[in-house]
Amino acid sequence: MSMGAYDEDEHERREAKNNSVEVSDDDTRTTYEGSVEFDSGDSTEELLDKFQQIQSN
Repeated sequence: MSMGAYDEDEHERREAKNNSVEVSDDDTRTTYEGSVEFDSGDSTEELLDKFQQIQSN
Protein backbone atom coordinates (compact mmCIF):
# COMPACT_ATOMS: atom_id res chain seq x y z
CA MET A 1 0.00 0.00 0.00
CA SER A 2 1.39 3.39 -0.92
CA MET A 3 1.68 6.41 1.32
CA GLY A 4 -1.67 8.15 1.70
CA ALA A 5 -3.69 5.19 0.44
CA TYR A 6 -7.09 4.68 2.04
CA ASP A 7 -7.00 2.01 4.72
CA GLU A 8 -10.53 0.94 5.66
CA ASP A 9 -9.37 -1.07 8.69
CA GLU A 10 -7.48 1.91 10.07
CA HIS A 11 -10.48 4.16 9.45
CA GLU A 12 -12.80 1.80 11.31
CA ARG A 13 -10.32 1.46 14.19
CA ARG A 14 -10.09 5.24 14.57
CA GLU A 15 -13.87 5.65 14.34
CA ALA A 16 -14.37 3.12 17.12
CA LYS A 17 -11.73 4.83 19.24
CA ASN A 18 -13.20 8.29 18.70
CA ASN A 19 -16.75 7.15 19.41
CA SER A 20 -15.90 5.78 22.85
CA VAL A 21 -15.59 8.39 25.56
CA GLU A 22 -14.37 7.55 29.02
CA VAL A 23 -16.05 9.52 31.77
CA SER A 24 -14.80 9.32 35.31
CA ASP A 25 -16.66 10.27 38.46
CA ASP A 26 -14.47 13.31 39.08
CA ASP A 27 -15.21 14.89 35.69
CA THR A 28 -17.19 17.91 36.77
CA ARG A 29 -17.41 21.35 35.27
CA THR A 30 -15.77 24.16 37.16
CA THR A 31 -17.99 27.15 37.76
CA TYR A 32 -16.24 30.48 37.63
CA GLU A 33 -17.83 33.55 39.14
CA GLY A 34 -16.75 37.14 38.77
CA SER A 35 -15.89 39.49 35.98
CA VAL A 36 -12.93 40.45 33.85
CA GLU A 37 -12.07 43.90 32.57
CA PHE A 38 -9.36 44.91 30.13
CA ASP A 39 -8.24 48.51 30.00
CA SER A 40 -5.24 49.13 27.82
CA GLY A 41 -5.40 52.86 28.42
CA ASP A 42 -4.66 53.56 24.76
CA SER A 43 -7.04 55.44 22.53
CA THR A 44 -8.27 54.00 19.26
CA GLU A 45 -5.95 56.30 17.31
CA GLU A 46 -2.91 55.18 19.34
CA LEU A 47 -3.80 51.54 18.79
CA LEU A 48 -4.23 52.11 15.04
CA ASP A 49 -0.84 53.86 14.92
CA LYS A 50 0.78 50.88 16.66
CA PHE A 51 -0.94 48.53 14.23
CA GLN A 52 0.37 50.51 11.25
CA GLN A 53 3.90 50.39 12.70
CA ILE A 54 3.68 46.63 13.16
CA GLN A 55 2.44 46.13 9.61
CA SER A 56 5.19 48.30 8.10
CA ASN A 57 7.97 46.19 9.70
